[in-house]
Formats: sequence, structure tokens, C-alpha cells
Amino acid sequence: MEFTENHRFIVSRDFALSSLDRKVFVGLYQPITGAVSAAFYQLLYHQMAEDGSGISAPESQRKLFLGLGVELNAGGRQSVVEAASRLEAIGLLQVYRHHNPLSEETLYEYSLVRPLSSAEFFASEHLSLLLRDKVGKNALLELRDGFAPEPPPELARFVNREEATVHFSEIFRISPGFVDPELEAGWSESAVAKERPSFRPAERIRHSEMMLRFPRGSANRVFVERLNRAPQAMTQINYLAYKYDLEVPEICRLLDEDGMFRHDGTLQWDDLQQRANLMYRQDRRRAEERERFLARGEERSGSVPADEPAAAIPPALLLAIPERFQESVSAERYNEMLRKEPYTRMLARYFPGEVPDNFVRVFERIDLSYKLPEPVINVLIHYVFSLGRAQRLTKSFVDAIASNMLAKGIDTLEKAVLYVREQEKLNEALDRKNRGEDAPRAAASGGRGGARKKPAMSVVKDTGPTEEVTPEELERMLARARERKSKK
Repeated sequence: MEFTENHRFIVSRDFALSSLDRKVFVGLYQPITGAVSAAFYQLLYHQMAEDGSGISAPESQRKLFLGLGVELNAGGRQSVVEAASRLEAIGLLQVYRHHNPLSEETLYEYSLVRPLSSAEFFASEHLSLLLRDKVGKNALLELRDGFAPEPPPELARFVNREEATVHFSEIFRISPGFVDPELEAGWSESAVAKERPSFRPAERIRHSEMMLRFPRGSANRVFVERLNRAPQAMTQINYLAYKYDLEVPEICRLLDEDGMFRHDGTLQWDDLQQRANLMYRQDRRRAEERERFLARGEERSGSVPADEPAAAIPPALLLAIPERFQESVSAERYNEMLRKEPYTRMLARYFPGEVPDNFVRVFERIDLSYKLPEPVINVLIHYVFSLGRAQRLTKSFVDAIASNMLAKGIDTLEKAVLYVREQEKLNEALDRKNRGEDAPRAAASGGRGGARKKPAMSVVKDTGPTEEVTPEELERMLARARERKSKK
């Protein structure tokens, strides 16, 4: 009796279906779910006005049963459950149960999700294969072509496509300031927004550009073509390109090497990262050679890139911004960089020119061998360069801190921040002890009877003249020793 027509329900949605959304729903989703599930989705959608959003008023589920034309019995309940389950499986519906302990009432919430666009639908391998099984291969190709018509033939003569869009930071500036707690509380109150998938960031490496540059006779081309249906793999490739400052030709060169893909077409992520790091180091050596031959004696100017608007971070997790960055970025932006920037980019911000090779090798080992997460490595960089003790910035010192983090299981930025603050307290206590500031406290506690001093004990000192031992005395001592040994 947990799901009956007598229970009440509410419907929540934060979107409205456009004509294109309805075409996608009818042409792509309805063949998969069936007519009953499609009618159930439309029935839930129209519980609110077409131009409205939010949460509907509670009503009895009898309205849903009668709207679908099912019987008010066990068979009808099973039909509604199956219709909802199909919608949940393909990502169009989320169902929640609310319980009132005072009245012992259960309230059902149907949270609708907007259908995917046609491009996102065909990029999902599971949905595409399921639709192919329902309508066939030829019908699937016709549906895809119907949603993505061919471009005009005149565009074939234009081969170079250059992006001319202006970035947000070039037109607008957001002044750094303190976090508004009331505004943050208002954003956090939206429970529906938390359950929606986040939008993907702008791509640095596009799949279409990769296919234009990738060799047609390569054995890995068939795997690279499948990356168009693997958004997670493309996200990893884009992050790797941003981390090591790689472009499309360099990514294609890496993916063309042997052993980059498994037999099922998935990426060998560790091998790809290792070879991308080697390419990054080779580019650094070439840049140093160019510096020596082309720019010898010239002053190199560098600064922290202009800050961009970033999401707010809880004040309890904010680290103090170093003095060298106080005029360039805000504290919130600096902590956001610690959370999201690759360690290579973060390390480069501490140097006006090229990063010394010894620092690159140290943090490269921490990343590739120890496999610490990027935010933890960034916090480690912040801690090391904020110490103010140049003699401690050695390979063994940084390696010891990283090993200590591994031993303590520090794998998130929050744990790393707490670790850094504990180490800073220990360093301050050690500095006070070295300066002798803790001695008066100990003396005061001893005066109150808290601790007793150890009594002075007399020590035998060798201050007299040395006396020589005669052979006769030495013989008597040896005889005495043999006699005592024989008695034992």
C-alpha cells in the first residue's frame, strides 16, 4: 500500500517545452518509452500552466490514474509504476517520496527533466543504441539527418573558420569583494537546481578539428571517431590540453601513438598523461633555447593573468593570499584557482619567467608517481612558497610534505587546507620556542608548583694529575682480576 491512487502528489519543473523539444520528445523519446510513458510525461507536464514553472499544488493521484485511463486497482498501479520507471531510466523524470511523521502521510514528488537536444541525444551511446533497436538502423539515420540538415553548398568554399567572439573578461569587470552571505543563502535554497546536471565548459579541443588533422590511415582513427560519443573522454582531453598547454596538432600526435587505446576503444589515461608530460618538458627545453639565442639580455616581464569571475568559496576554507598576488587577484579568486587550476598553471604564476627545472621535476613526480589530486598539489605549492624560508625549498623538503599528505590520506582541498593550518600552527610554536618565548611561561608554571626542578647532582671531574701505573702494580691488578673471574 505504499503507492496507491489515494496518495497525494506534486509536480516540479523549471522549464517549458519549445516546439523543438516536443519534436525531439515525439520523434526520439516516445519510440523508446512507449505511448503510455509519453502520455504520463505530458500529463505531469500540464499540471502547471504552459508559461509557468515551479511546484504544483498537492492533489490526489486518482487524477493521474483517470487521466491515463487505467483501472483503480493493482493492475492500474503497476501500469503507472512501469510508465514512471521508463521515464526515470532515460533521464526524463525523478521521483521522490516525502513522509510526514505527524500524520503518517506519504507525498509523491514528480520532478520533470527537460529532454536532451538532438545532438546530445545522438551523442549518448545508450540512447542511440536503444532507439536503433526500436526503430532500426535506417530509421535512426533518417531521424539524425532530419534534426541536423546539411549546410548550404556555398559554405564548402570557405575552409578557414576563425572565432571572433569577445570573452566576458574583455568587456566586463567584476570588482573583488567580500562574499554576501544572504545572496549565497538564496542560491543554496534552490533544491531543484542542485539535482540538475551542470553545463559543460567551453571546449579547447573540438572533435571536428581533431578529425580534420588526424591521419586517415592511422590504426587509431576508428577510436578517435568514437570520441564524439564519449563526452567524458573529450572533457579529459580538454583538461589535459589546458594543463600542459597543448593544441590540436599535439593532441592528435599523442592519440596517434600505439597503446593509447584499449581494445574496447577507451583511453589509456595514465599513458596519455605520461606522454603529454614528456611533450610539455620538450616544449620547455625548446623555449629555453629560444630564450638564450633570441632574447638574451632582455628583461622578461610577467604577471598573474587577469582574474575572471569565480564562484564563491566558504570563508572557512579560504587561505590567505600571498603578498605577491594581493594587487592582482582577490582572495576568492585565488582560492578558486587553487581548487580548479592545474598545478602546472599554478606553479607558473609564482615565477615571472620560466619555472626552474628542479621545481618542475619535483611536482611532476608528485603528480605522476604519487597521484595526488590537483587541488591538493596546488595547496602544497601555496604552503611551500608561503613559508618565507628559502633554505627549506629543497626537493627533499617538498617530497617529505607530499609523503606526509599521502600517509594521512589527504585527497581533497578541504583536508589539505586543514593540514596546512595545522602545520602553520606547529611552525609558529617552533619559532616561539627557538626565540625563547616559552621559557618565561615554564618558569611561571614552575613557581606555582606545577612542576619541580630536578635536583643538582655532583659529577666526578678528572682534575688531578695523571698517575702512571708501574709494571708490578699492573701485574697485581691482573692477578686480582683472574682470581675474581675464577671464583665466578
